[in-house]
Amino acid sequence: MSQPLRVVIIDDHPLFREGVVHILKSDPGIEVVGEGESAEDALCALRQYQPDILLLDLDMPGGGLAVVARAAEVAPATKVVVLTASSDEEHAIAAFRAGVRGYILKGVSSRELVAILRSIHAGKGYVPPSLGALLISGLASPAPRPAAPTPLVDLTPREQQILLQIAAGLSNKEIGTAFNLTEKTVKYYVSNILLKLQVRNRVEAALLVQKLQAAGQL
Repeated sequence: MSQPLRVVIIDDHPLFREGVVHILKSDPGIEVVGEGESAEDALCALRQYQPDILLLDLDMPGGGLAVVARAAEVAPATKVVVLTASSDEEHAIAAFRAGVRGYILKGVSSRELVAILRSIHAGKGYVPPSLGALLISGLASPAPRPAAPTPLVDLTPREQQILLQIAAGLSNKEIGTAFNLTEKTVKYYVSNILLKLQVRNRVEAALLVQKLQAAGQL
């Protein structure tokens, strides 16, 4: 008899997480070995359980991409799979570049979710049909890089736009209004920006922008 597929689930919405746990536990070939709600929980679970699959949301305390970036060193054999409500192609491209093996939208049925996880465990990847062409195009093209390396080199164009708004003192709500984004999406962008710039807060990010502007690099 084959070993069960061992899964860790990380999502900061308890009701949704409990639903996914129930779905996966209903399958006799899947064992949910751990769960949590933050990046810290995810890394702890990776170290403790070394699961076959880590299923996580991107928008959670500590940032999902931060987990993806460290997963390979913490649990090299674990395949990281995103389960998210965001159909933004920039989010998906960033996730795949960070090393995820699948990007699943939360609208999938329970049967589809199980089938996708089994497929990924078998060595395949997964991209939602609605994002397939966009992802192929985005991943085939190298991320834009400025001629001279700066701390902003890893930011997407949208993240650079939002960084300038942060430096101007705008709140998440004001930034969302300016770019027609929800506050939750802006919060996701801000977390990624702080992580990529290796700064602790919005004030340090704003100071970095001022420094680059003074040096003529922005």
